[in-house]
Amino acid sequence: MFRLTAAVLALTLAAAAPAQAEGRIRIAEQFGVVYLLLNVAQDQQLIEKQGKKLGVDITVERLQLSGGSAVNDALLSGAIDIAGAGVGPLLTIWDRTHGKQNVKGVASLGSFPYYLVSTNPRVKSIADLSEKDRIALPAVTVSVQSRILQYAAARQWGDKEFARLDKYTQTLPHPDAAAAVIAGGTEINGHFGNPPFQEQELAANPNARIILNSYDVLGGPSSATVLYATEKFRNENPKTYRAFTAALAEAAQYIAKNPEGAADTYLRVSKAKVDRDLLVKIIKNPQVNFSVAPQNTYGLAQFLYRVGAIKKQPASWRDYFFEDPVIAAGS
Repeated sequence: MFRLTAAVLALTLAAAAPAQAEGRIRIAEQFGVVYLLLNVAQDQQLIEKQGKKLGVDITVERLQLSGGSAVNDALLSGAIDIAGAGVGPLLTIWDRTHGKQNVKGVASLGSFPYYLVSTNPRVKSIADLSEKDRIALPAVTVSVQSRILQYAAARQWGDKEFARLDKYTQTLPHPDAAAAVIAGGTEINGHFGNPPFQEQELAANPNARIILNSYDVLGGPSSATVLYATEKFRNENPKTYRAFTAALAEAAQYIAKNPEGAADTYLRVSKAKVDRDLLVKIIKNPQVNFSVAPQNTYGLAQFLYRVGAIKKQPASWRDYFFEDPVIAAGS
C-alpha cells in the first residue's frame, strides 16, 4: 500500500483506466484502526483466499488517501473500485450518482465512537467554540466528522444553523492533526478524529478533553466508516465482489476472536507508531464493534436530506447500500 500526495493523486486520476474484469480489485482506505478489517484481509490474504474458492485469482491493489472528497474523486474517475470513507461521503456520492454510476455502500467497517477533542481550556462543549478555535478533520463539509458536527450544531441551535461551526474547521489528515494536538503551539487546538488518534491525543496531552462524542449525536453506536463502489463494478465483477465481502466477514470473525493478534496485524500492516497496549484497549472497547453490517446510519441520512445536503430522500438504509446477505442485518 502507498500514499498519494495531491500531485501524484492528480496524475493518477487523470491516467486512471476503467474498472477491469474479474480478478482485480483496487481499494482506497484512509487512516486509523477503523480500517482494521482491511488490514487483516491484507495481512492474511483473505480476498485472494476467498477468490480461489470461487475459481478466481484476484490481484489486490491498495491506495491510501485522506478525506472523503479525494476518495470520491478517485472512485468516480475510475482510479479505484472500492472506496473507504465515512457515511457522510457515501451519502454525498450516492445522491450525486443516482441514475448514473449508482454508487452504493458495500459494507461497514464497524461501529466506533468518534471524539471531538479540544485543548482549549475554555471549551467544554460545542457551544463554547469561537474564532479562537481551529478544528482539524479529514475534509471540511464532506467528511463524516464534519457531517456529525453539523448534526450536533443543528441539535444545539436548530436546522437552519447546521453549518454554524463549519468556519472553525480545517482539512487535515488524521496523523497530522493528532501530531498538532499532542504537540500544541499551533492554531490547531481541536481534532474530530477516529481511533487511535483520538486516544493518543487524550493520553499524551493533559489539556486534551472530549467535547463531543459521535454516539451522543447519533443516538448510540453507529457505523461511521464504510466501503462503497459503483454499480458497474459490482455487476461486472460478481465473483470478485463476493470474495471481497466474504473476506471482510472472515476478518471480522478473526478480530472478535483474536483482539491482540488483530492489534499486531494493525501495527505490522499500517506501520503506525501506536502503543500496543493502547491499541488492544481500543479494539477491546465494548463500544467498538468490527461488524460488516451497517449500524444506525439512517438518522444521519435523514438529517442530511432535511437540511438540503443531499437532494434524494432515502426510504431506508437499504437505498444507499447494495443488497448482500453479509450485511442483511444492517440499519
